[in-house]
Amino acid sequence: MLKVRVIPTLLWKQFGLVKGIGFDSWRRVGPVLPAIKVYNQREVDELILVDILAHGVNDDLDVESVDDFAHECFVPFTVGGGISKVEQVQRLLQIGADKISINTAAYATPKLINEISYRYGTQCVVASVDAKCIGHQKWQCFSHAGHKATGRDVVDWVKELADRGAGEILITSIERDGTMQGYDLDLIEKVVEAVNIPVIASGGAGSYQHMVEAVLKAGASAVAAASIFHYTEQTPLGAKVAMEIAGIPVRSKF
Repeated sequence: MLKVRVIPTLLWKQFGLVKGIGFDSWRRVGPVLPAIKVYNQREVDELILVDILAHGVNDDLDVESVDDFAHECFVPFTVGGGISKVEQVQRLLQIGADKISINTAAYATPKLINEISYRYGTQCVVASVDAKCIGHQKWQCFSHAGHKATGRDVVDWVKELADRGAGEILITSIERDGTMQGYDLDLIEKVVEAVNIPVIASGGAGSYQHMVEAVLKAGASAVAAASIFHYTEQTPLGAKVAMEIAGIPVRSKF
């Protein structure tokens, strides 16, 4: 087993970070830069920053802010939200992003995944999929920050994303998001079984045990979380200690 990564997720909305439940991200949790500086010191493996409003506007990306964030981030940095052109990807990579997360734009223009992968490598492309359960062992993909049903089956879609050159899948359960009741293990397992690329579990982590289960029971290669780090005393380092005790290899300095 490769070393499992612990990845805090930062949801960026206008002037700061937010978090809610079920993609209702209304509660402000502070500015972006101080959070990045704190995580630099907390044994995180990567950071994911997503502009949750960018999919709904036609303005250019706020590259000036992302530039500031990237300058202060000393771990691999994934940036997402509103990315719909290869030229935007090039600009983000130039100012310090290490990976690009694509969600909404991929449904309208699937070949965008091919283009980014071809130009910059599969390791650059994180395909983000937001899912809702619609029946027994069935999940539908949602775009536009979880607000628009796409009609696409999650398993079929992740297979296509992998075939098009995505290097990783970030799978998020909309129903579990922010609840801290645990990841949707069935969803994660189905995605892991469907693709041969790393799968990042997201949506629902409330304890270290939830993270352990996402890896050992569902096969995730990484665990992403937000609320557990914003609202509890649990830390990325604590998560790594718990996983190491459970026999999961992690990247660590302890």
